[in-house]
Amino acid sequence: MQTTALLENLLFECSEVVSELEKLKVLSWETLTRRKDMQSWNILECVEHLNRYGAFYLPAIEKAIQHSSSRPKSHFTGGWLGRYFAKSMLPKAKLNKMKTFKDKNPLNAPLDKSVIDICIAQQIKMKELIDRSRQVSLDLRVSTSLSNLLKLKLGDTFQFVINHNLRHMEQIRNILMIQENI
Repeated sequence: MQTTALLENLLFECSEVVSELEKLKVLSWETLTRRKDMQSWNILECVEHLNRYGAFYLPAIEKAIQHSSSRPKSHFTGGWLGRYFAKSMLPKAKLNKMKTFKDKNPLNAPLDKSVIDICIAQQIKMKELIDRSRQVSLDLRVSTSLSNLLKLKLGDTFQFVINHNLRHMEQIRNILMIQENI
C-alpha cells in the first residue's frame, strides 16, 4: 500500500474517533455508566480501556520514531503477524468477545467524565505521531503490550491500535443502541 494513502486513512480514522468521543461528553452520567450486566463494560469503561492501551502504545511509538534514522519509503507492506493482529481488531457485524489483560480491564474502576478528555488528547497525540512518521520508515519496530520481545512494524502498530479504537467505538455505539431500546 502507498505509505501516504495509509497515513491519510489512519489520520481520518483518528479524526472520526475524536468526533465520536466529543459527542459522548454531552451524555448524562446515567447513560455513560449504565451497563447491560455486571460483567459488561459501560461507556466510560470502554473509553478508559482505550486510554490504558494508549498509555502504553503512544510512548512506545514515539520512542521508536525518535530513535529511528530510517528513511521513509513510498510503499508499506505489513508483516504477517502485524497484519493478523490489525485485522483481528477490526469491528465486525457482530463483535466477538475478546479477553483483555487484567491491567487493561477497567471493569468497576472509579471513573469520571475526564476519561473522555484523556482519550481525545491521546487521539490528538496519535495524529501527531502519524504525521511525524512521514519522516521515517514504517518498517521500524515497536514493542507490543504483549511482550518487549514481540515487536511489530510501525505501520502495523498504527493499524492495530487504531483498529482497536474503532472496535471499541463500535462497542460504545452498540451500548447506546441497546439503551435506546430499553
